[in-house]
Amino acid sequence: MYIRARILVAILGSFVCLSHGSAFADSPPSGIYDPLGLVNRHGQLETLAEGFSFTEGPAVDRHGNVFFTDQPNDRIHRWDARSGKVTLFLEGTGRANGMAFDEDGNLIAAADMYGELWKIRPDGSHRVLVDNYQGKLLNGPNDVWINPVNGGMYITDPLFPRPYWDTSDPRYQTVWPPTHSEQSPQGKGGHVYYLADGARKLVRVTSDALGWESDSWPNGVVGTPDGKKLYVNKWAGDNHGGTWVFNIKRDGTLSHMRKFTDWGGDGMSMDERGNVYISNNEGVLAFDPDGNNILKIPVGGQATNNTFAGRDGKTLVITGPPDKVIAIRMNVKGARNWGRDCPPPRH
Repeated sequence: MYIRARILVAILGSFVCLSHGSAFADSPPSGIYDPLGLVNRHGQLETLAEGFSFTEGPAVDRHGNVFFTDQPNDRIHRWDARSGKVTLFLEGTGRANGMAFDEDGNLIAAADMYGELWKIRPDGSHRVLVDNYQGKLLNGPNDVWINPVNGGMYITDPLFPRPYWDTSDPRYQTVWPPTHSEQSPQGKGGHVYYLADGARKLVRVTSDALGWESDSWPNGVVGTPDGKKLYVNKWAGDNHGGTWVFNIKRDGTLSHMRKFTDWGGDGMSMDERGNVYISNNEGVLAFDPDGNNILKIPVGGQATNNTFAGRDGKTLVITGPPDKVIAIRMNVKGARNWGRDCPPPRH
């Protein structure tokens, strides 16, 4: 629907590869709260790349490589799990934010320039999957999770007015917080939507009847590998927007909404034990399936998102502070997802 984006292959340069810090016996690295030993005993935060404007959306492919966005510069970069090098994968991304890989190796991106969800093919070309709900412009898709069981996609759609939106855009506002959206005549109209595999129309899966407050900013989203539970957090300036868990029904709609933790924030991931990792201004906080805080990794600023990556799946890659991408070695792998479970291509 828009000009075909170009693949760029210029190597930005080799950045610091993951390395082992000094060993420690019975305590985690300095400043990290980790009573269960989730962090590798030799793990230290390492900078993978820096010099960006605002990093977001880390998505892991089936080889453990990570694709991440630099949204203000409208670019997607690729970190190579084997070499540690970062290359520029794509320029002209629809202002991509949160991303995830589907089973076919396509990068699904929440693109908020025109309120769209993109499917980006390996060659960099793309197709817009959806750009509206019931004929009205979306607020600005923020993050996406793909159900490993059926390929259905869940997207969060908060309203964060962007400086790069045209003044003629109906979403454009100069007041904060925003007072209206195309999805609500009053308030922010923040909802979660579901796109079934192969479908062309979104289904709104949050509602007042479910207990959802739409005058808010839904942000991070992640689910369980069995496709039975969905976690959604809300952004708030004090990091306490909250996180909720829902049951996923057969048709992709949600039920039984309940509070998971008072902590909210930005992008999320899940490890193989079902622990949920929330990025926010505290760094990365992890919670067990009962909502107990079991890990805190301060990153020296705001963490915007995180994902498990690397060739063994035990490298936690964190976008943030916003000008950097950092990582730390873990003792746990990430939860199963499409990208990690697809067999590698034949050569």
